Amino acid sequence: MTAPLLADIASAISAASGKPFRIAGQLDSAGGCINRSLVLRGQDGRRFFVKLNQAARLSMFEAEAAGLAELAAAEAVRVPWPLTHGVAADQSFLVIEWLDLGRAGNPAWVQLGEQLARLHRKSWHAFGWHRDNTIGSTPQRNSVVLDWVEFYRDQRLQPQLELAARNGAPMRLLNDADRLLSRLGEFFQGYQPQASLLHGDLWSGNVGFCAAVPVLFDPAVYYGDRETDLAMTELFGGFPAAFYDAYQAAWPLDQGYAVRKWLYQLYHLLNHFNLFGEAYAQQSQRAIDRLLADLR
Repeated sequence: MTAPLLADIASAISAASGKPFRIAGQLDSAGGCINRSLVLRGQDGRRFFVKLNQAARLSMFEAEAAGLAELAAAEAVRVPWPLTHGVAADQSFLVIEWLDLGRAGNPAWVQLGEQLARLHRKSWHAFGWHRDNTIGSTPQRNSVVLDWVEFYRDQRLQPQLELAARNGAPMRLLNDADRLLSRLGEFFQGYQPQASLLHGDLWSGNVGFCAAVPVLFDPAVYYGDRETDLAMTELFGGFPAAFYDAYQAAWPLDQGYAVRKWLYQLYHLLNHFNLFGEAYAQQSQRAIDRLLADLR
C-alpha cells in the first residue's frame, strides 16, 4: 500500500472520529475474494478494519456502510460500525470498526438465533430498500414494491438468470428456470411474508463472535421475506442446530419454508455461478429440479 493512500485514509479516520489518527502499523487481513482488506493500528492503540477496491466501486462501499448502519439502528444484533468511506490515490476505501473476532460455543449460537429473529421483526412498508447494493460484487436491485412475488421474480431471480445466460449457462437450466418463474406464485399460496429487515448474505463466513457476542458483517441489506436469510444460512456449511432451535423458539417458521428455502437458495447459487463458474450450474439445476417436482 502506498504512503499517499495510507496518509489519506488516516486523515479520513481522523476527521470521522474527531481524534487524530497516526498509523503505527498495518496487517493484511485474510478472507474475501472481492476486496483487499487490512487492519490499521494507530499510535494510540486504536485499530480499524479497511477494505479497498477500484475507485469505480465506491458505490459498493457506500451501500455496505448504509447497510451496516441500518442493521445497527435495529439494535438487535451487533455489527461493526462503519466509520468512513471515500476515494484516495485512485482507490475506494471503507473503514469500519475493528473487532477481535473468533469462534464460540452453543450459547452464543443460541443468542444469534434469538437476535436474528429480533432483527427480522424490524419491518418496513414495502419490499426493497431506499438504495441498490451488491450481492458479492454482483449488482442487486432494491426498487420498492408492495408484492413480494413480483419483487423476488423481477429483482432477484430474473437478473441472475439474464446474467447467467450471458455467462453461458446451460439451456436446460435457463428453460427450466423460465418454467419456474411462470409459476412462482404457487409457492406462496396461503403465505404472505412481511417485509423484514434482512442481512441479505447470511452465510457462516459473514458471522463472527467478539468475546462470545455474535457479530454480523458484509451485509447485502434489504427488506424482504425473513425466510431468505434462514435459507442462506443452510448453504455453504450451515449453522449449528442450536441456532435454528433458538430462532424457531423465538419466531417459528411457516411449514412451507421446507420447500421455499430451495427457491431462496437458488438466488445465491445462480449468483455463485455468475461469479465463480460451472460447478454452481449443477447445484442451481438441482434446486430448480426440486422446485419443479414440488409443482407437479
